[in-house]
Amino acid sequence: MKSSFESPSRVRIALLALVLTTFLGLVAWRLYSIQIIQHHDLGTRAMGQYERRIPVASKRGTIYDRHGRALAISLDAASVFAHPGLVQQPRATASRLSQVLKRPAREIQAKLQSDRPFVWIQRKVDPERAEVVSQLNLPGVGLVPEGKRYYPKKNTAAHLLGFVGVDDRGLEGIELQYDHLLTGGSQSFLSRVDALRRIIFREAEERPVGSDLYLTVDEVIQHVAERKLEAAVQRSEARAGTVIVMDPVTGEILALANTPSYNPNAFGSYPPAFRRNRAVTDPYEPGSAFKMVLAAAALEEGLVTPKDLFYGEDGTIEVAGTKIRDHKRHGWMTFRDVVVFSSNVGAIKVGMKVGKARFYNYITSFGFGVPTGVDLPGESRGLIRRPRDWSRLSLGSLSIGHEVSTTPIQLITAMSAVANGGHLVRPYVLKAVRHPDGSIVESRPLPVRRVISPETARTLTSIFTEVVKRGTGQAAGVAGYSVAGKTGTAQKLDRQTGRYSRTKVVASFVGYVPAEHPRLAILVLIDDPGGTAWGGTVAAPVFREIAQEVLPYLEIPPVPARDKRVARRPDEASSRVN
Repeated sequence: MKSSFESPSRVRIALLALVLTTFLGLVAWRLYSIQIIQHHDLGTRAMGQYERRIPVASKRGTIYDRHGRALAISLDAASVFAHPGLVQQPRATASRLSQVLKRPAREIQAKLQSDRPFVWIQRKVDPERAEVVSQLNLPGVGLVPEGKRYYPKKNTAAHLLGFVGVDDRGLEGIELQYDHLLTGGSQSFLSRVDALRRIIFREAEERPVGSDLYLTVDEVIQHVAERKLEAAVQRSEARAGTVIVMDPVTGEILALANTPSYNPNAFGSYPPAFRRNRAVTDPYEPGSAFKMVLAAAALEEGLVTPKDLFYGEDGTIEVAGTKIRDHKRHGWMTFRDVVVFSSNVGAIKVGMKVGKARFYNYITSFGFGVPTGVDLPGESRGLIRRPRDWSRLSLGSLSIGHEVSTTPIQLITAMSAVANGGHLVRPYVLKAVRHPDGSIVESRPLPVRRVISPETARTLTSIFTEVVKRGTGQAAGVAGYSVAGKTGTAQKLDRQTGRYSRTKVVASFVGYVPAEHPRLAILVLIDDPGGTAWGGTVAAPVFREIAQEVLPYLEIPPVPARDKRVARRPDEASSRVN
């Protein structure tokens, strides 16, 4: 007979076995969950205890001139960062960093006590200070390599190149325009932390590299343009100035200079006005240089010939109740001489023959009132009103280059269309891109449209050559070369009175050389020169000085200018009288 105690014992054993089995099952499930199901999430959390991701900019591509001379490079530098959660003594750490970095301790301490997981203490410190910070071995503080943008030629081509911010992103110029090419994409470094919260290991990762850019600019020509412009502005006590040197056939910009200028290595220490690229951003009234468009319209439409006569009204003409004067009195003049001696009276009479609609069509066809499309940021479109908005005075004013605003890049592009035989081309700065894989993509000239016939272009070249030989642009002449161009002197509008100033002007000269086979188009603009100044006296000489140095540099041989035209007296020139 079995004991009465056997049955309860078996029940207890069975219950204990069930509890143990359940417990072991739960443990097994937990282990399975941790090892299999939650492996990734828990692993990531564990890694986060001793690893940190540090955002770092990629290595920026180099910018070269057309011959491979470096204009903008990236140097190796180091930036100081911190993981606030790993910093053990924020106040003491800030004090020690302050002594090395020469920054206020309170500012550093505020960053070290931030709620963010990652903060920059100071970007791109010099190597000596970086080495000292490294030797301090501070918990939660580390160094990461970054590129520091450097412009070895300092002020040279500053307005073309632009500059970058502390995060290596382009802010102006080519650096901004082609930021997407120069940068190699986003990146981060992986840092690890030991038990004492010191950053002891950084995983080696390949750093993305941006593309290298080759510009159309020639450093030598750029230097010549800047030097001659600065001297001219100082000599004339002017407010500012601009020079553009361009290949009139391809549209390649060989040099672009503005003064005042700045050093992009320290751009923050200059006022915004010094950093502005006036060649593309600042519209102005071009004055008599705009007679180029009027002359092109009149010749292309067959409304005048170079020999047609116009009476100069002894230097004064009245339009819509306003008297407009020439700087010299003229009697009878050929159309050629109207342009050569820049007669306002003659130009207004030509404008009346052209008429509103046709003149407006040629103005817009030459590219005024719209951006040229040059690959530089901030380009202004200028301003030209539609004929329906013109006053009774507007046609006369436009004929002499007022009531229209243009940028220097627009004007030299228009003159280049005359130089190259009638094609408007898009000016450009980027010549080629070399990608990190070694492949090279070259830019090509981009013709926009034909604006005048080759015959009209040749006639204009003949007239513009005489502007330099015997007209208002004689100071632009270069010994041994034929030069074609046009002067411009425009009174500046006084914003306070709403009237044109009698003392403040914009003096300019735009032309090309050699006239028969142009290799260079050069625009010179001098803003608000002191004293009595004209485009032919302050701007034309700068054209000559630049051309005298650049032509031999480009190995363009001098060719004696040949005057195929025999000068005739005005009364013998033509039977057509206007």
